[in-house]
Amino acid sequence: MAEKFALFSDHWAPRLAGRYNGNEIRLAKVEGEFHWHSHADTDELFVVIEGQLDMEFRGRTVPLSPGELIVVPRGVEHRPCARHGEVQLLIMDADGTPNTGDAATAFAPVAI
Repeated sequence: MAEKFALFSDHWAPRLAGRYNGNEIRLAKVEGEFHWHSHADTDELFVVIEGQLDMEFRGRTVPLSPGELIVVPRGVEHRPCARHGEVQLLIMDADGTPNTGDAATAFAPVAI
């Protein structure tokens, strides 16, 4: 994965690392706060590879360190935040799921 992360530097723009059984494996570098959103039709899995991520939910925050993961259930509003510097993430979503929760504003992942 280190080689794949070295291929890009922009934040909040996931890269497609692979597909399996109708799912996408995405790699992303993030820094700062994303916006509040949800995914109506699918759960979303985040695995922290490097850095410290806070996954915010309305009313609580779950801190995540390297090697830890969280599954955000479908329909649950959330906001990933990387307030302590850059974070490298592996994200698994159903194929074609908009990263923003809204297809009109989604970033289409580029394969790496």
